[in-house]
Amino acid sequence: MPEYNTLDDLEPGQRVLVRVDLNSPVEDGVVQDNNRFDRYSETVAALADDDHKVVLMAHQGRPGRDDFVSLDQHAEILEEHVGKPIKFVDDIYGDDAIEAIEALEAGEILLLENTRMADDELPEKPAEEHAESDFVQTLAPLFDAFVNDAYSAAHRAHASTVGFAVELPTYAGLVMDKEYQYNTSVAEKEFDGQVTMLCGGNKSEDVISVVNNLEEKVDTFLVGGLPGELFLRAEGYPVGMDVGDMDLLDDQWEETRDTLEDLVENRRDDFELPVDFAYEDDDGERAEISLEDIDEKETGYLDIGHETIEAYEPIIRESEAVFVKGAVGVFEDERFADGTVELIEAIGETDCFSVVGGGDTARTLSLYGLDEDNYDHVSIAGGAYLNALTGQELVVVDVLKKYA
Repeated sequence: MPEYNTLDDLEPGQRVLVRVDLNSPVEDGVVQDNNRFDRYSETVAALADDDHKVVLMAHQGRPGRDDFVSLDQHAEILEEHVGKPIKFVDDIYGDDAIEAIEALEAGEILLLENTRMADDELPEKPAEEHAESDFVQTLAPLFDAFVNDAYSAAHRAHASTVGFAVELPTYAGLVMDKEYQYNTSVAEKEFDGQVTMLCGGNKSEDVISVVNNLEEKVDTFLVGGLPGELFLRAEGYPVGMDVGDMDLLDDQWEETRDTLEDLVENRRDDFELPVDFAYEDDDGERAEISLEDIDEKETGYLDIGHETIEAYEPIIRESEAVFVKGAVGVFEDERFADGTVELIEAIGETDCFSVVGGGDTARTLSLYGLDEDNYDHVSIAGGAYLNALTGQELVVVDVLKKYA
């Protein structure tokens, strides 16, 4: 039994404040549907069916970024998954929000505006300090209970993720409970055969954390994405630096250079690195170049090449367990999806224990028609999934337990 309250402990017919995580890719101002909406719709529907007055909180992007947008589109997408009307109010805890909350009837659902538009939201603070904010103090008295279902934000001590637990009876939602229980059990699972981890994404620090914390569990790390370039830069290859208007690699290199160089010097046998890359040629088509043929980086690399895919696939197929953290290319663009799709497809075809995680990475399955049933677990979380696998505590789960 979990050490926190779940929806089974929640009496029906209450006004409940529910934190979900609908943070999604935004392309040209259009919010993209993904499996987060589908997962969270189960909790939302269950609460509405139990005659609760359901008020949802969620975030989207960060201030200053292109994906920092209103949640009005999210309400429309979520409504399709839930199968019930979802109202939206362009307010978080002002008069319009309060009026909309108080007007709700049993079984109705309301989504508040992007929580990160509130000044109180983003600073990382202890739950007790967040509970004193205007945000929490204004909304909490309007509710009977707080349901935290935002597992993918469970590593963030923000006002909406931890503050309300201090003021209200608090419960874990269906996604929170399932993801935490499963990912924690995976972290403790033992395997007799080869264990492999496919690592990509945009953050070298994430891959460094995985390599350092899972060295006793994982035999081979297959590295791609931007971390793959940075590891190669640490080996002396002319890749892993920004070109043109890129600003993704050089700052990371300065921050992680010493660690990367130490890893390639002392633990090189633990990981495999790309031997070729894909890029966009002058005709807008996918082209590939071997690492050994690169004298100077002249363009951005958007995927691993097929030589690398062919080197990584046999390792995957010989593994007893394979974990995925992050895409190895820009899979949203089908020209540069080969690495991510073909390797995840190989995992699904292999008779191994498999977990696909890493935020947007799980979106690959629905985007390219891969069957979730071919994998033991598909996590919608990124940072929280990584924390669970590496044995780090999740601040939101700690708060759920503390205020159970």
